Amino acid sequence: MIEGLILTKLKTFPSEKGSVYQSLSVDDEGYVGFGESYFSFIEYKAIKAWKFHKNMTINLTVPIGAIRFNFIDLREGSATYKDRFEITLSKENYQRITVPPMILFGFKGLEKGSNIISNIADIIHDDEECVNIDIDKYEFK
Repeated sequence: MIEGLILTKLKTFPSEKGSVYQSLSVDDEGYVGFGESYFSFIEYKAIKAWKFHKNMTINLTVPIGAIRFNFIDLREGSATYKDRFEITLSKENYQRITVPPMILFGFKGLEKGSNIISNIADIIHDDEECVNIDIDKYEFK
């Protein structure tokens, strides 16, 4: 795994009236502050790649659908520089992945219907600190 990525198994609380899914708490290892929270929707078989944040730490969960993530370490000097990590998150594999700055990532919707990422970031989005890279620069696995 890439140095600094944190995978956290999360609890779900089933209920016949509607389940509750844990996301993030201030005492979790992946919590480094709160800036904003948002949802990203991705269509079946669509790929959104590539981007990284210069300063933002993000916490990603997938409560609806299934999404394949690819990560590449861009941090020169890191023990895992240029290493890749792939994972599929879903209701069946409900985990949170904490992504530190300078980790390139992309994702693909795997289910027909809704595929939704919940992202809790430690700072407010700023176009100046977010870098997009052409999808053809790296292979999405």
